[in-house]
Amino acid sequence: MSTRSAATKILRGSLSTTPAPGAAGSPGSFHLPLRKLVIEYCESNPSSAGTRQFLRSTVPAWARSHPSVEVVVRQRPSLHPVLRGFYANGRSKEICVKNLEGNGVEATLKKLRDDSGAKTKSLKRIPVESKAESARGIWSALHGAR
Repeated sequence: MSTRSAATKILRGSLSTTPAPGAAGSPGSFHLPLRKLVIEYCESNPSSAGTRQFLRSTVPAWARSHPSVEVVVRQRPSLHPVLRGFYANGRSKEICVKNLEGNGVEATLKKLRDDSGAKTKSLKRIPVESKAESARGIWSALHGAR
């Protein structure tokens, strides 16, 4: 194993982080649920062009303005670019940003930043709960009119 590949290889266990002991609980401070952001791209793949432009122009300023988020930039040769967000609740989200321009990658990054990390819940078919009884009573085939 060469020293170059050892330096760029990120172990799976190192992708999950935990907040610092006094940082998250200190009064008067707000920390984003996003703990770690991993940006993976290819240096030569045309689908990563917008991501490369975004890395050169926006990422350094974004990282300085969000000190509570660890930013990792990693190359993935011959693969499409991906943004991965690791959250304080232990969940992670991964979004492919292939063929997006720099502003599209930035919009995806904002989506990851503003997300809570909770599992997406469907708002359809939520059972209706009422404190009052039904005006018609409970229907049953066994208690029909005689």
